[in-house]
Amino acid sequence: MAALHAQATSSAPAMPRCDRALLQEYETYLALRAPRTRDAYLRDLKLLVALAGNTALVEIPTPQLRRFLAVLHGRGLSGRTLARVLSGWRAFFRFAVERYPTLRDNPCGDLRAPKSVRRLPASLSPDEAVQLVAIDERDPLALRDRALFELAYSSGLRLSELAGLDIAAVDSTAGDVRVLGKGAKERIVPVGAPALAALAIWLDARASFAIKDADALFLSRSGRRLTPRAIEQRLAAWAIKRGLTQHVHPHMLRHSFASHVLQSSGDLRAVQELLGHASISSTQVYTHLDFQHLAKIYDQAHPRAKKKRP
Repeated sequence: MAALHAQATSSAPAMPRCDRALLQEYETYLALRAPRTRDAYLRDLKLLVALAGNTALVEIPTPQLRRFLAVLHGRGLSGRTLARVLSGWRAFFRFAVERYPTLRDNPCGDLRAPKSVRRLPASLSPDEAVQLVAIDERDPLALRDRALFELAYSSGLRLSELAGLDIAAVDSTAGDVRVLGKGAKERIVPVGAPALAALAIWLDARASFAIKDADALFLSRSGRRLTPRAIEQRLAAWAIKRGLTQHVHPHMLRHSFASHVLQSSGDLRAVQELLGHASISSTQVYTHLDFQHLAKIYDQAHPRAKKKRP
């Protein structure tokens, strides 16, 4: 914690006295915060001290702070990292505003970090997905895991949705599952024949468990509802066992589902409904669609799309 003040002291000729006192107060104030938060805020403030040079921190105007962000961005810091840095700066200036009457407003208040490029989640190929879910072992836990993975890939469910499923949510006659998604929004998603078959086998094996959570579809060895963390661990372990070379997590199965359905159908709106997305822009990210592809669909489908695109 003393590192920032030591840096200020070692730079005494160049650093205004008010900064040295303020930084010492701030370090004392941060001592009450969680260690990770405290360390992150101090790292962010070191950047600001270095960028400020001879300028007193409480005298830095908003345009100058904006230029500092541009400098850090030019050094290769991502938008996400800069957002965290900016959060640290805001916290410091909130502290300073309370102690310096001349500092009327937080100069970081209206600043925004540049947006990061949205990274697409990795997906499996159709062959890899089949290789993963086609577990042929017969012990009860293996039967459970096959049913779990088949359902995840068949219906594109979120991890929380998988863990929260009850037996009553699956309608084997209709071939669908009723899911409670984000924002407590309910949707009905089709379930493929292999997943339905795997679920039927698992439900027979489930009866042999010492059941403590009677409604839960997927149970742990102890008979309680399987947790999201346990699902992640089982999926990662089975991916290795099934010969896949990359780390596999539940979100990857969801993304693979969306990508494969879209590749086969080309129906973006249907995939949006299946995934339970409120906005089609979210589906666009999941399914590797770029703007040009969406524009092409628009030009072909909308009756008033007159503009010809290259």
